[in-house]
Amino acid sequence: MNETKSIGSRTAADVASLLRARNPLLWIVTREEGRVERQLMEAAQIANYDPRFWDCATGVTDYAGKTREAGGANATDPSNVLSMIRASTQRQVWILRDLPPWLRDPTVTRSLRSLARSLTLSPRDEARSIIVLTPSSDVPEELAGHAIVVEWPLPDRSEIAEILDAAIAALPEELRERAATNGARDAAIDAAVGLTAEEAKSCYAKSLVSTRTIDPATVAAEKKRVIAREKVLEWFDPLPGGLASVGGLDALKGWLEGRRAAFGPRAKAYGLPAPKGVLLVGVPGCGKSLTAKAIATAWAMPLLRLDLGALKSKFVGESEGNIRKALRVAETVAPCVLWLDEIEKALAGATQGAADGGVSGDALGAVLSWMQDRAGSVFVVATANDVSALPPELLRKGRFDEIFFIDLPTQKERAEVLAASLKQYNRTAEGLDVAAIVKASTGFTGSEITALVPDALFAAFADSERAIKTDDLVAAAGATVPLGQTAAEKIAALREWAKSRARPATLQLDARSAAKPTLDL
Repeated sequence: MNETKSIGSRTAADVASLLRARNPLLWIVTREEGRVERQLMEAAQIANYDPRFWDCATGVTDYAGKTREAGGANATDPSNVLSMIRASTQRQVWILRDLPPWLRDPTVTRSLRSLARSLTLSPRDEARSIIVLTPSSDVPEELAGHAIVVEWPLPDRSEIAEILDAAIAALPEELRERAATNGARDAAIDAAVGLTAEEAKSCYAKSLVSTRTIDPATVAAEKKRVIAREKVLEWFDPLPGGLASVGGLDALKGWLEGRRAAFGPRAKAYGLPAPKGVLLVGVPGCGKSLTAKAIATAWAMPLLRLDLGALKSKFVGESEGNIRKALRVAETVAPCVLWLDEIEKALAGATQGAADGGVSGDALGAVLSWMQDRAGSVFVVATANDVSALPPELLRKGRFDEIFFIDLPTQKERAEVLAASLKQYNRTAEGLDVAAIVKASTGFTGSEITALVPDALFAAFADSERAIKTDDLVAAAGATVPLGQTAAEKIAALREWAKSRARPATLQLDARSAAKPTLDL
């Protein structure tokens, strides 16, 4: 029957089991005080405990806020409530809302620790448990041996669906049918997954007020606030035009298109596993980062960038904690695309004998553990320029769905990149000798070809603000020393590595190099 229960109800059942097992102290991590308290009431009922609530403003009350204990209204000091718990002879669970700030006082910490020890000796009909509600998972060291930490999950699809139905049901009858049948129900539910119940309720209400319907885009925009609040990830606006804005890379694009629908409810019902991610290795400036941005657009998902280097700290364990927090945030926003740019730089210390004191090793461990065990629909796009700096553990089969090698663009791809760049500046290739420009840009990276257009526009603007000509673009190419020339040895080494370790991102290869990787399907 558990399959039909929401994730909140399943967590409440787990807490009920902990209460029946006579665990004296539970440390529940959540920002959703109201929602979690309602579900803790379920747990108390299952375990046959009488619930009591405490905060530093109202003292001891029942769930409805009424004072039922003698002296409860005056027990606003934590020492008083701990004394009441100790003196009680009833089977109760005490839910304490504001306790963590008071635990800075050694006396309060000592009192709670001693109480937790003594509660394990109480008779079964006088069993008492303490639940600390807090947004922080930092348990004082003195209590770590007594407290069981439970991170309460955010609402899942079934709970979000109930919130959506309640929002629609509250509408006037003439608006109710329009809001419920605008064809966006599943998308609106998916867009709100990752928000708290109150956040979901608020943005559904905002959508209904502003558009008179449930608009998934309005709901999804709320997730930006989640990212800004946590300060461990960067929200990127996806690339306009999606994969069509990326020139070439037809093999990679085809692979991505084949996995586009794997995140939908029909794919889940079919039993299709959600794609894990892709590692893009190749020549700098050839479209790896651009592709990451385009995937998010093509799949209509938020794009989050994780800068592993920025989360490093000189304190032992803090870097790993920051990374784990960032990955948890990504899971709450899922389905989403998580972009790890130039991952080899952030993890370089893990392959250099702990040259950074083990910080990179901790970061690598946190990333690998999450990639292996993650449950959310987070598609990872990692990019790397120097494969020799990548830890071997990261390249093991199963970390990513596929590893693609992105080489210098072919003749056909150079023409596509040129067309995409011209379009970006509201120009077309009409009247231009594309073949001549493509020939002049032999050995250029995609970014170098893209840069030719603004250079040509500056020259044309200076010359009486005329339209750009082929000569402008060819001249700009002639003034550039391409990366294919300055880094020829490194590119050759990359191609040699990719022969047996990666799939080429391009199906049709021209004679741009003597060592051409073979397509491994």
